[in-house]
Amino acid sequence: MIRITALAVALLLAAPVAAQPKKGSLKLTDAKVKTEAVVFKTTPQGELKLHVFYPSGWAAADRRPAIVFFFGGGWKSGSYEQFVPQSEYFASRGLVAVSAEYRIQSKHKTTPDVCVEDAKSAMRFVRANAAKYGVDPDKLIASGGSAGGHLAATTALVEGFDAKNDPKVSAKPNALVLFNPVLNMTMLDGRKVPGANGDDVAKAISPTLYLAKDTPPAILFFGTADKLKSHGTEYAAKAKALGVRAELFTAADQPHGFFNRSPWCEATAEQADRFLESLGYLKGEPTVKAKPGAALVRE
Repeated sequence: MIRITALAVALLLAAPVAAQPKKGSLKLTDAKVKTEAVVFKTTPQGELKLHVFYPSGWAAADRRPAIVFFFGGGWKSGSYEQFVPQSEYFASRGLVAVSAEYRIQSKHKTTPDVCVEDAKSAMRFVRANAAKYGVDPDKLIASGGSAGGHLAATTALVEGFDAKNDPKVSAKPNALVLFNPVLNMTMLDGRKVPGANGDDVAKAISPTLYLAKDTPPAILFFGTADKLKSHGTEYAAKAKALGVRAELFTAADQPHGFFNRSPWCEATAEQADRFLESLGYLKGEPTVKAKPGAALVRE
């Protein structure tokens, strides 16, 4: 076990980890939304919660689209609070928004494959309990940033890594909103990715390697100065060849994690809003607008 942990630390330090916004430092809406925390999984390392944000006028009888966010932090750190601004915003637009917890190396001494399992558990919980939370089980969006974007993509594309006690429903989302995600683990400086059993799981948990014609539509955001941008370029090219919708937007000269701060938080939220409106998940114009100097370019 000590050997596995040492390898895990080497891997995690190799992946980009951007600073997350301070709690309350970003606001995308002034709308008031109701929130609650719900335990969705009990693990040997403790309980995991979903932080749910409900739109005004919400009722359990609704059938609203839902978006589930996974925080970044290189699979070793981070907090659900990273995506509170986006959760509040998309709840204000009518979605049920969820910011999920999952096990991380610094707190739970776990490896990236365990994070994948937890992300799938979160998606299954939301779908299985759709009637309770006023959610349309056929309109689930997985989202996240960096390592969290990786986890969101794995719920759509990676087979296996399933928890034994999960509800017997699909973890696959109907759409993806990805902020500078890790998409091909085999490209992370050629390092091995140790799993819980010590095996190299880099290939097994690399979403791009499993793109198929039935992959959900996706929007991806990267800064051009982010070395992970090559992941987005590869994903978009492979998706195009398969006839799969994958919109890649870039921010000139911006580093990894650029979306965590203004004005890029607003710009990416607006573009994600337009993407979801095009799918019929939202209606009307975005209520957040990109600020001057924060132009996203579609590649």
